[in-house]
Amino acid sequence: MSDKNVSVVQRFMKFAGKIEPDEIKAVVLSFTLIFVLMTSNYILRPVRDSMSSDWTDAELSALYTATFIFSAIAVAIYGAVCSRFKIERIVPSVYGFFSLSFFVFYAASHLIFDSSLVDKIFYVWTSVFILFQVSVFWSLLADIFSKEQAPRLFGFITAGSSAGAIAGPAISLSLVNIIGRNDLILIPAVLLIIPMLLTGVLRTITSAGPGPKASISGSFQSLGPNPFAGFVQFVRNPYLLGIGVFILLYTSISTIVYFELKNLMVDVDENTRVQIWAGMDLAVNVLAIGVAMFGTSRLATRFGLAVTLALVPVVIVAGLLVVAFAPMLFVVVGLQVVRRFGNYAITRPGREMLYTVVDRESRYKAKSVIDIVVYRGGDMATAWAFTGLTQGLGLGLGAVAAVGAGIAAIWVVVATFLGKAFARAPVHSAASGTAIPIENPVH
Repeated sequence: MSDKNVSVVQRFMKFAGKIEPDEIKAVVLSFTLIFVLMTSNYILRPVRDSMSSDWTDAELSALYTATFIFSAIAVAIYGAVCSRFKIERIVPSVYGFFSLSFFVFYAASHLIFDSSLVDKIFYVWTSVFILFQVSVFWSLLADIFSKEQAPRLFGFITAGSSAGAIAGPAISLSLVNIIGRNDLILIPAVLLIIPMLLTGVLRTITSAGPGPKASISGSFQSLGPNPFAGFVQFVRNPYLLGIGVFILLYTSISTIVYFELKNLMVDVDENTRVQIWAGMDLAVNVLAIGVAMFGTSRLATRFGLAVTLALVPVVIVAGLLVVAFAPMLFVVVGLQVVRRFGNYAITRPGREMLYTVVDRESRYKAKSVIDIVVYRGGDMATAWAFTGLTQGLGLGLGAVAAVGAGIAAIWVVVATFLGKAFARAPVHSAASGTAIPIENPVH
């Protein structure tokens, strides 16, 4: 690339996220990595979600319970692996393992006559994958970038997530009527081979400076010997508990909106459901990519993380109140688009910044507990609560939306407290990787 072209790239990166020249390689590679991961993710999501309308609220709640159980088991196994092997080997192996698993599902969908059991297993496994692969990615980035860098860089990198989340549903929309729902699984199975290579390149760049953390080569060694350290750290650290409550409230809102959509699409045919879910994904990420690339870093650096984290919950309170008065498909679809657009462009990069001020073991072990076990536990609890409200108490979708508005209001308060705790936290030492104790995150 010529010096002129390099200069243009540098000016663009500087404008987009105040990205310094020695950070460009790591940021571009991180952008590419999350792009590939989210493309795979968003090919699988509409396939998975289209199945949900085939099941009752109770059946889907049971699958949420199974997802929670398998998520907890997966995180425990992951913690044990992190205790014995180097992170530089574990991260690409995670993506290779999931790639192989989807090749197996592709084969099973063609070889097993009764697909109902395969569909339910696929639903649970894909739900584990969707959170696990993203959590591992952001653990890696929290290790690479510092507290100072995260507000500047994470928004731009998240735009890669949005770009992949545009490519994924676009592929699903264009191919589902040509190759069918089951054959879409083969595409992410192939794509997930790419992150196996990219994570190794990213490790080489960030451990061999100049770059964001030339001093963190030690971060890729194995972690502490206790495979359950993540669970222990989570329950003992008030800051991590606060993040867990934030995730719990977020996933409660997500599950309420998801179940309402599922029930409103009962009479819609299979391929049309895939198209509706994929269409929502496409709309969400077309909206999100510009904000993530140019707006999130400015929002976080100018107004702070408290405002950044609380912004979307405030909007969701208003949106759920609208649904309470008009529980119709197009209204709930609109809320889903707004909710997820705000999450991917603002809330997700904001909450990932929270992990840059904790120790390395917390980033890989406790973070996976929060991102996966707490998340899926919230899914499970809310799913059964939704089932109890609708099938047990006979409440309509509008009444349940009003309950959701109350939950979102609590979410606003927790988001504000977490943002203030982050602002008070010291900058962690990249070189030492020592723990940053945060005993009083709110007061």
